[in-house]
Amino acid sequence: MSKGLREPGRLKTGIVQVILTAFIILVVFAGVQFTGQSFRVEGESMEPSFYSGEYIIVNKLTYRFGSPERGDVIVFRNPESPEHLYIKRIVGLPGETVEIRGGEIYVDGGVLEERPDFAEILYGNYSVTVPDGQYFVIGDNRAATSGSHTFGPVPRQNILGKLWISYWPPREWGLSPSYAAAVE
Repeated sequence: MSKGLREPGRLKTGIVQVILTAFIILVVFAGVQFTGQSFRVEGESMEPSFYSGEYIIVNKLTYRFGSPERGDVIVFRNPESPEHLYIKRIVGLPGETVEIRGGEIYVDGGVLEERPDFAEILYGNYSVTVPDGQYFVIGDNRAATSGSHTFGPVPRQNILGKLWISYWPPREWGLSPSYAAAVE
């Protein structure tokens, strides 16, 4: 008789555990979706830093507490066609004048010195003063990339997040490759 009385209690405990587990999974899933998102790199515009077919995770929380900086690799909605997502590197900040001449990038009159070195830009002369709340972006494969010199500066609200980590294929696993920039 006591065996029959314990069964409803065990069933109730089991149901509560299943509901609690489902709730925890839902909270963790929502937290991950709020802070990060996975993307697949398509095309050659970010080589040699990132290759077509590589999977990355973008930190969507970073810019809630700070501003994008020169050198950040970001995923954003193209200003001309917001349904298309792009991955590029920020080289110009709001208020700066960015010029392309002789295959080099100049920021406020000084040449942008980058490490690693990227190929020359195969694009004619270009100049723009980046509007407030917008960023000048370009791919690392400077010989074969679109960027702000083709579609204009990227509004802050179009930026989804900052690249955090590459996770596939396994040989490419790791944090975003090192990058340094100085305006000389």
